[in-house]
Amino acid sequence: MRLIFDGKPIEFNAGDTVLAALLKAGIHPAGGGPLCCGGDCPHCLATIGGASYARTCQTPARPGMIVERHPANGYPPLPTNNLPGPEVSTRHLHCDVIVIGQGRSGRAAAEEAKQAGKRVVTLDEKEGQEALGIYEGPLVIARTSQGMWHVHAREVIVATGAAEIQPVAPGNQLAGIFTARATETLAAAGVNLGRVVAIGEPPRGVEAENVQGQIVRFEGEKKVEAVVVRGPDGNEKRFACDSVSVGLGLNPRDTLLRMGNGLNVRAVGEAAREPDLPICPTSGTVCSCSGVTVEDLDRVWNSGFREMELIKRATLAGTGTCQGGMCTPYLRSFIKARGGELQPAFTARPVTRQPTLAEAAAGAHHRPTPRTALDAEHRRLGAYMDRVGGWWRPWNYGNVLEEYWAVREAVSIGDVSTLGKMLVSGPDALKLLEHLYPTKVSTIGPGRSRYVLILDERGYVFDDGLICNEGDGRYYLTFTSGGSSFAEMWVRDWADALKLDARLMYQTMSLGAINVTGPLSRELLSRAGFTTPLNYMQHTKAEVGGVACRVLRLSFTGEQSYELHHPADQSAALWRRLLELGADLGIKPHGIETLLKLRLEKGHVIVGQDTDFDTTARRIDMEWALKLDKGDFVGRQAVLRTNKELLDKQLAGLEMDGPAPLEGAVIWRGDEYAGYVTSSAYSPVLGKAVMLGWVKLFDGELPAQVVIEGRPARRAAVPFYDKESNRARA
Repeated sequence: MRLIFDGKPIEFNAGDTVLAALLKAGIHPAGGGPLCCGGDCPHCLATIGGASYARTCQTPARPGMIVERHPANGYPPLPTNNLPGPEVSTRHLHCDVIVIGQGRSGRAAAEEAKQAGKRVVTLDEKEGQEALGIYEGPLVIARTSQGMWHVHAREVIVATGAAEIQPVAPGNQLAGIFTARATETLAAAGVNLGRVVAIGEPPRGVEAENVQGQIVRFEGEKKVEAVVVRGPDGNEKRFACDSVSVGLGLNPRDTLLRMGNGLNVRAVGEAAREPDLPICPTSGTVCSCSGVTVEDLDRVWNSGFREMELIKRATLAGTGTCQGGMCTPYLRSFIKARGGELQPAFTARPVTRQPTLAEAAAGAHHRPTPRTALDAEHRRLGAYMDRVGGWWRPWNYGNVLEEYWAVREAVSIGDVSTLGKMLVSGPDALKLLEHLYPTKVSTIGPGRSRYVLILDERGYVFDDGLICNEGDGRYYLTFTSGGSSFAEMWVRDWADALKLDARLMYQTMSLGAINVTGPLSRELLSRAGFTTPLNYMQHTKAEVGGVACRVLRLSFTGEQSYELHHPADQSAALWRRLLELGADLGIKPHGIETLLKLRLEKGHVIVGQDTDFDTTARRIDMEWALKLDKGDFVGRQAVLRTNKELLDKQLAGLEMDGPAPLEGAVIWRGDEYAGYVTSSAYSPVLGKAVMLGWVKLFDGELPAQVVIEGRPARRAAVPFYDKESNRARA
């Protein structure tokens, strides 16, 4: 029987692990480093069957198995094929006690719990049940032959035994170094170890030259050829050998215990033992996972790092595959020898074994991306769909330029069903909205609407939308697509906190919305039966194309526009009817890609794209949206305070010749950083690139000329297009 290692067949016998098979062939899976055969160290890791970081010492060899060595520097490459792997199932188990490890102490702990009438789940790595991590709950995630287990337990008992301490000395990355247990295991498996020198506790049943003393160094090229030991008399002596067996003591295999800090987790047996403290190393690799040497420890110690957790962070020791399982004894010894106190081991982090992506994703709950009622219509028209603002939306229908000019010169429809929508009514509706919004809601007459910002308590902008007064104390609110869920909770929380009698109906999912925009939009609506004249920012209820709609006159594209809000179950009928009626008007649907270009030409801000976490109305030059002479509103006190501060940056309009730079491009003023671009597009109607971006003020002034991606750009007033808004208000 043969497996394939780095493209070459390797013979193995029944019962061999991959590691045993490789060693019999004279191959060290990692090229060098002490081996433990206990699943504790990182020196036998390889990619097996496409899964990296597999422990060859615990993987049975199988005919045809593909084994690949990890690169000497860097990480194993990710798989290059797009074929989905097998789905990994998840099973949830609930119990009083889970016992991890079924050695003598684990079996005793499980039996004791059962005798006490508790529901017990056990995991045994020898049976292919590997505990990967412990999380809040406690929740134990385990990999088993039946898939992933998510075990919810009241108590976790760690009975994982103890690991052998590996040597730290010059040359400890050579091949041919084994712990005493590994020596016994490999000898029993038939691996030819040659001349064995045993230091410390000797291996049982293996012929070896026993040596007592301190390891000074290992010698050899790629494989160990001799070990130099300082004996009790202080003299160094060289021992020629083919293999070195080291029995340096035991360290509790307590990674899971250290992972469960603060949770109901305890250890029993050898996992709870006091660790043996090795002699402080003077040279060599301490942490093979992160390549940390004694010299690295000296450097950070001399820099003032004296705590285990800080040394871990300063060197990355203990952050690799074995989570400190191998290096912790030496880190403790190092700190103590340098004059510090003996410190406990640091907290370990999941996972103890590397899961595949399928195993990591098994049982995970994903937030579904909602689709509008028009989703099938978009796909029928050949739209390229993308996730935008938390929804599946049409990015384009194949020809962005055609979509663009349909809006600017004819008529177009767009799906804006994703906008947040809420109806507010009740005796305290106006009082609630006056407190929530920085505008004077009372001055919005029935049948009128107003664009509004929403501020948090710190005066920062977190959403925007419309307030439409329907009369009789009823108000229709809209929010951004991405912010509607949070905005809903925001309104509800404030209504509850203020104990106001306001009735809230969230209608984002139940109502569809279609934007009809372009200079021929009024003609299209007239053909659909809507002939009521509406001025800019007016709204009414009417039947359009046989569908009862709330019709809002507004404009996000810069052209004459109407939004038709209607029951979502009639969206498809209305959409098809509008396309049919506008066929000879040059109608085309437009997607998000076109809409972003159109709105940028008008300088309309998109909250979440053009705004930042510290965006104030003043910084986006929209102080007109705040009425500080009204009563109190959310964020008012913060606005009053921050208005006293000097303005340091502002969202500004920019333009340049040639193609548009990337969004996120850095803005320079000479050699000085001046900000970054938040929105960028080439404007077909203007024949230049237009942008919005955060720009720093220099001596209280925004720079008139800047450099973006090595090209000159000019600051420009917004809107870039139709500055008098004659087209939108036509």
